[in-house]
Amino acid sequence: MSEINSSPNNPLLSPFCGALRSKKFFMLDVVPTDASQYLDASNYCWCGETQRAVGPDGGRVHPERCRPGRSCYHSVFDAA
Repeated sequence: MSEINSSPNNPLLSPFCGALRSKKFFMLDVVPTDASQYLDASNYCWCGETQRAVGPDGGRVHPERCRPGRSCYHSVFDAA
């Protein structure tokens, strides 16, 4: 069995930003690993940081956009 190692130089990243929210998100009891776990028929998501459909960087919020590499991204595994 392999171990998951995280360090300051190699942080454990979640597939989506920890601030990404949607109505479907609140029905989950696991860390989302697929965009379909966020999206319902409305396809509406918002940022938990801004409480809007626009993130802190001014970009649109969507599971395909709120991923590692975006300037405002933070992993769900980051310490609060």
